Amino acid sequence: MQCNAPIGVLDSGVGGLSVLKCLHQLLPHENFIYVGDTARTPYGCRSEKEIRSFVGEIIDWLALQGVKQVVIACNTLTMLGVESLRGKHEFSVVGMSKGEQLLLQASTKKKIGVFATQFTISTDAHRKAILAADPTAEVFPVACPKFVPLIEGEEFTNPKLMAAVKEYAAPLQEVGVDALILSCTHYPFIREQIAQVMGSGVTIVDPAEATSRLAKEALAAENLLQHEGVGRVTVCCTADEARVRRLTARMLSVEECSFVTIDLLAGEKL
Repeated sequence: MQCNAPIGVLDSGVGGLSVLKCLHQLLPHENFIYVGDTARTPYGCRSEKEIRSFVGEIIDWLALQGVKQVVIACNTLTMLGVESLRGKHEFSVVGMSKGEQLLLQASTKKKIGVFATQFTISTDAHRKAILAADPTAEVFPVACPKFVPLIEGEEFTNPKLMAAVKEYAAPLQEVGVDALILSCTHYPFIREQIAQVMGSGVTIVDPAEATSRLAKEALAAENLLQHEGVGRVTVCCTADEARVRRLTARMLSVEECSFVTIDLLAGEKL
């Protein structure tokens, strides 16, 4: 593999753009190809077999583009097992960090909240990771099913969004958490609203930051880091490019991005 080969970033929709933002900030010399499977999102209502098939198609397409690494920019997909998703491809695959160290550094009271999808909450992975790092911590998970449809629908000024934030924040405020992790890549799109409701006494943690560092470390271990030039960002989707452009603008400078609607099964290179 060559150092100037691109890094692939994938998600079932637009949520992973928040991870792409962090990756681009940490690795400004790297070229990125983002794939959001907007034609088939959401994945949450589908069977595991179907989801694995879709992810396999995306990874195969990214392999065709000659990527040197793939970042799974989705907590739900990460829970399926990064190595099992990689298949027979030789490049490294990095999943979402659970952010336990960032949370423990941010929390003086060791009362930690977790906002995530119902599936991610059901795995209990974040609570286990946090308690493995510090058994004295208390972890309070909250599933937030209303967030993703509102974000995907660009309902950022809809009163229903603030009502949902207040609803999900209430049990965490009641127990007095002082750190909260956004364990769905969509949620950083509404970080401002969440921070407003939670108040200044609660540190909001985005695991995309830790995930980006893991990606960088994996590339460094293989001597694949790009150290020169200005990286290019290509945002690919399988449908609804205009909406993807608008949502990308909330995370990245669209002037620095190119946008392409792709057919994952066509076997075409960009």
